[in-house]
Amino acid sequence: MTNLNVTYLGLDLKNPIIAGSSGLTNSIENLKAIEKAGAGAVILKSIFEEEIYLEFAHEFRKLGPMDNNLEFLDYYDYQIKKDNLKNYLSLISEAKKELSIPVIASINCTTAHEWAFFAKKVEDAGADAIELNIFVLPTNLTQTNEDNESMYFDIVSRVSSKIKIPISLKISSYFSNLGAVIRDLSFSEIKGLTLFNKFYSPDVDIFEQKIIGSDVLSQNTDYRLTLRWIGMMANRVNSDLSASTGIHDWQTIVKMLLVGATTVQIVSILYQDGFSVIPSMIQNISNWMEENGYESVADFRGKLSLDNTTNLAEFERVQFMRNFGEHK
Repeated sequence: MTNLNVTYLGLDLKNPIIAGSSGLTNSIENLKAIEKAGAGAVILKSIFEEEIYLEFAHEFRKLGPMDNNLEFLDYYDYQIKKDNLKNYLSLISEAKKELSIPVIASINCTTAHEWAFFAKKVEDAGADAIELNIFVLPTNLTQTNEDNESMYFDIVSRVSSKIKIPISLKISSYFSNLGAVIRDLSFSEIKGLTLFNKFYSPDVDIFEQKIIGSDVLSQNTDYRLTLRWIGMMANRVNSDLSASTGIHDWQTIVKMLLVGATTVQIVSILYQDGFSVIPSMIQNISNWMEENGYESVADFRGKLSLDNTTNLAEFERVQFMRNFGEHK
C-alpha cells in the first residue's frame, strides 16, 4: 500500500497534487468537486490589486462632474476595495467550512502596503496559508537588478510582520541571478517557493497588424524550465518547492517529485479535461510507486536532484550542446 502524503508549508496533504489558482477555484461548487476528485489542496483564485483599481477606473468614468471631489473619490475607492475584498473573504470562510483539505489564498498586488493589508484580512478569514503572487517585469531601465529583487524581499517582510500563517511565494524566472534569488528568498520568512509563474504573453496579428494575446493555457512541454530549476535548487534551499506550469499528466508529476518538488500545481489540464484527471493521476502515481518499490513519496523525492547526481551536465547547458551536435 503506497503512501502519497506530503507536508507542504507545514500543512499535511494527502497527496502532492494541488489545484492551482485559477477561475476554476473561484466557486464553492468547483472547490468541493476538486476535493472529491482527490486533490491534496486548493489555491483560490487570486485577488488582484490591479483588478480592484481597474474596476475603480471603470466606475470613475461614470462619475462625470464628481471627478473633482477628492473626498468622494477616496470614499468610492475604499468602497470598491471593500466590496471586492468582502467577496473574496466570504469565499475563504465558506471554503473552510465546506472542505477538509487545506485552503490556500492567493494574493496578487503591486505595492507592499496593499500586500500586507490584504494578507491580514485573508488570515482573519481562516485561510490555511497564503501564496503571494509577485511579478516585477524589469522594463524600467532606471532600476537596477538589485532594485527589482529588493521589492520581493520588502513585500515578504511586510506581509510576514502582519500574519502568522505560512507564506508561499510564486515567482517568475525573470531574474539575472535566478539561483541566488531563489536561495536567498528561501531563507527569508517564507515557507515555500512556487516555480514558475505563467504570464500573459503578447503575440502579433500580421494581417490586422496589431498586438493580440497568445494562448492562455500552458502546453504539455512547458514544464521543462521548472523541472531544470527545481532539480538544481532542491536540497539547496530552506523552503518547500512547488512545481507549476505545463504539468498535464501523472508522468510529469513523478518527474517533478524525482527532481525534488514537494508538490505540483495543475491548472490548464483541469480546464482541458476536467477534474476527473485527478483520481487518474493519483492512481497512476501509486501504481508507479508500487512497481518501483516505493512505499512513500519521501522514498524517491529528490532522487534525481542536482545534489544526488554525479553528472552536472544533465541540468546544465553542455547537455543541450551535446544533444544538438548529435541531432541528425
